[in-house]
Amino acid sequence: MPSFELTAKQQEANRLLASPARHLMLFGGSRSGKTFLIVRAICIRALKAANSRHAMLRFRLGHIKASIVLDTFPKVMRLCFPDAPYEMNKTDLFARFENGSEIWFGGLDDKDRTEKILGNEYASIFLNECSQIPWGSRNLAVTRLAQLSYQFGDRTLPLKMYYDENPPDKGHWTYKLFRSKQDPETRRPLAEADSYACMQLNPGDNLPNLGDGYIKTLEGLSSRLRKRFLEGEFREMAPDALFVDEVIDRWRHVDELPEMLKIVVAVDPSGSDEEDNLENDEIGIVVCGLGVDGIGYVLEDVTCKAGPATWGRIATQAFERWEANSIVAEINFGGAMVKFVIRSARPNTPFREVRASRGKIVRAEPVSSLVETGKVRIAGYLRALEDELHGFTSHGYMGERSPNRADAMVWGVSDLFPDLLAPKEKPKVQSQVVQLGRSNHDGLGWMEA
Repeated sequence: MPSFELTAKQQEANRLLASPARHLMLFGGSRSGKTFLIVRAICIRALKAANSRHAMLRFRLGHIKASIVLDTFPKVMRLCFPDAPYEMNKTDLFARFENGSEIWFGGLDDKDRTEKILGNEYASIFLNECSQIPWGSRNLAVTRLAQLSYQFGDRTLPLKMYYDENPPDKGHWTYKLFRSKQDPETRRPLAEADSYACMQLNPGDNLPNLGDGYIKTLEGLSSRLRKRFLEGEFREMAPDALFVDEVIDRWRHVDELPEMLKIVVAVDPSGSDEEDNLENDEIGIVVCGLGVDGIGYVLEDVTCKAGPATWGRIATQAFERWEANSIVAEINFGGAMVKFVIRSARPNTPFREVRASRGKIVRAEPVSSLVETGKVRIAGYLRALEDELHGFTSHGYMGERSPNRADAMVWGVSDLFPDLLAPKEKPKVQSQVVQLGRSNHDGLGWMEA
């Protein structure tokens, strides 16, 4: 029989989940056991109350399939309930136990499926990674917390709404609801504050279940990401941020990539030379693609701090690896030198030049709008690039160093969606575009924190 044991902090969290509060949130760092504990609690409720119905929801259907349906749920059943058989309906995506209870899985981004799931009533509803879920979607889901399920005799299973997340900033509705105990819309104190309870769990509370070196990996992240994924703290609000972590996470693409209609390698040069580049800015080199689904994907970040011979080779290697259509480069700094570097590294490489006639923020604003609506998505985890994007605000760039990665991404996305560009900034074609190409590269960049 598989072994299973909760850590001391997880036992404390487990007691909270069994408390009288109706709305319960576990928040904190990555891989602290939050999702595992809530899935386990819901399975206990389903096995206890025959014919009860429960829902586990996330903003993206693909994300809940990968994180819970194929990972956490079967793991919980294997470790905690090895003698409790169940059947998984892969068509309608729900698990049914022998006592007639069901657990439904869904994504709130699929209108038809959402209507089907929320047409039922549930005794438990779990919002997984609710930092990505809009307040309106949460309110729609809570209306379905209404099933009366009998445990035994005349006792009913109390209705419960569960939430978990890596904490976003303090402007998010979860912070207002669970930490400030305020209505997120009116800012008035909650009428039933005792119905809302939360607890923080961090990776250090789950050490027996973490691989060697995982904590050190988190310690090596930027201070912004350490605060979220290691320390599990809500961040101060970034005023007028153009790119918000929760939005990037909401639309992050972790599935197989679609075929690409067009791929470009975007370069934002800084003027480094081969002999002395330690103090120079990095050369932003980012690969972007337009899928057959009409979505733009940020596929890879190969930004480097190097002189022309090196970054030219890295850019053209990315061009070949992705079977790209062209290299797009900003030429305000260096002019013809940029084209010369690219053509020296790889003769006859299709090249488009763009010249910045507007400031960084003005160029980034339309791209941020596409990211916010899911029209442009990060493929995998490109943490260094995301750190730079986080520094863009409507009042200026607030990062520590020049955002060369982010600038390159803006040029690449703008080339895929040319209507974003002002007339003076539309790229001038320098050579014929080669035949459209595709790549099987997974584009997952760095590991998930």
